[in-house]
Amino acid sequence: MAKVLAALRHHWKKSTFGACLLGWGGHWLYGKHCDNLLRRAACQEAQAFGNQLLPATMPLKKATVFLNPAACKGKAGNLFEKNAAPILHLSGLDVTVVKTDYEGQAKKLLELMENTDLIIIAGGDGTVQEVITGLLRRADEAAFSKIPIGFIPLGKTCNLSHTLYPESTNQVQHITNATLAILKGETVPLDVLQIKGEKEQPVFAVSGLRWGSYRDAGVKVSKYWYLGPLKTKAAHFFSTFKEWPQKHQAALMYLGPTERPPEEPEEKSSRPPLYVRLYRRLRSYWSSPKEFPQEVAPEDWEELKVSTIELSIATRNRQLDLTRTEDFMDICIEADSVSKGQFVHRGSLKMRDPHMCPEGSQRIQASRCILQLPEGTEGSFGIDNEEYEAMPVEVKLLPRKLRFFCDPRMREQMLQAAVQ
Repeated sequence: MAKVLAALRHHWKKSTFGACLLGWGGHWLYGKHCDNLLRRAACQEAQAFGNQLLPATMPLKKATVFLNPAACKGKAGNLFEKNAAPILHLSGLDVTVVKTDYEGQAKKLLELMENTDLIIIAGGDGTVQEVITGLLRRADEAAFSKIPIGFIPLGKTCNLSHTLYPESTNQVQHITNATLAILKGETVPLDVLQIKGEKEQPVFAVSGLRWGSYRDAGVKVSKYWYLGPLKTKAAHFFSTFKEWPQKHQAALMYLGPTERPPEEPEEKSSRPPLYVRLYRRLRSYWSSPKEFPQEVAPEDWEELKVSTIELSIATRNRQLDLTRTEDFMDICIEADSVSKGQFVHRGSLKMRDPHMCPEGSQRIQASRCILQLPEGTEGSFGIDNEEYEAMPVEVKLLPRKLRFFCDPRMREQMLQAAVQ
């Protein structure tokens, strides 16, 4: 024992390195063990759903999964197979997994999709944007938009998960919670933005559109990976070397909020008897002719000249209120008089909350807007973190267009917040 202690003291550098390596290895193994326990508990909960008895005449529910293996730097496929796939298969669902091979493929696959009971999106914000765009471009979108949608967050950016699921620092727990939420069946209605250019087909978004200097600097953060935690500030700092202040000129026309209609009942009433239908038809036939409806008043558009460092148009999905009486989207026009220090600081904050609207910005609530850009405008839009060429667009709010599965705890928190 004395010889061992003497050797450790004599080679103290190697001993210290070995102790650190051993401690790190133990911590890593303990983390793997905890992840396996989380997976096992989630599978046991899913098996309880799968063991439920069904009538012989009731077919299994079909679930179509759109998986983007390239998400999360190519790790999404492995994350799905280890954490989400076992839960789905144990739940008793008839699961079909569709893997996308290239960007934009999900939009084309949605055009060919046959009837399904559930749509599950496994990826990041870009995958969500592709799937809902392909879904709402269908000729029969009115029927397909009623299919509930599940979201398994596997991408680098998953802003929608902040609304649907509780925050978790453990990736395995976050994925298993999201998958189990699909089985529990609780849903919330989410707004969708329809973004249409002059010639292109419309694009749909659940988060929103960004145009400006913060977005342009944010897409360059990965180029400064070698700076570690300073890469975000570096990207925004070096972008200030351009012409300063950075101004984006545009013309904005918009309509105000609209009153929310009552929600339609999910189950349709049964068809009335034959004699009731005959009576109604005869009464409508012999009744006096209806008066022609009065002309609808022209829409009251507001016009605004814009000079901003960044403009964003966002849904209210991040601050979801299930009891609000008006439907609108938030337009944030940030002042162009920003110092370089403020730009770097706010840029770091916007990496965590892209649609943050800082103090001093002009806020507008609108149900529809038209963004006109000067001829020759360069740059790009960020639509749900996907890049599109900047062009004049019309943005229309589609309130409560899609229903997404959510964690029951999050839905309960939304209802409690509304009551308070």
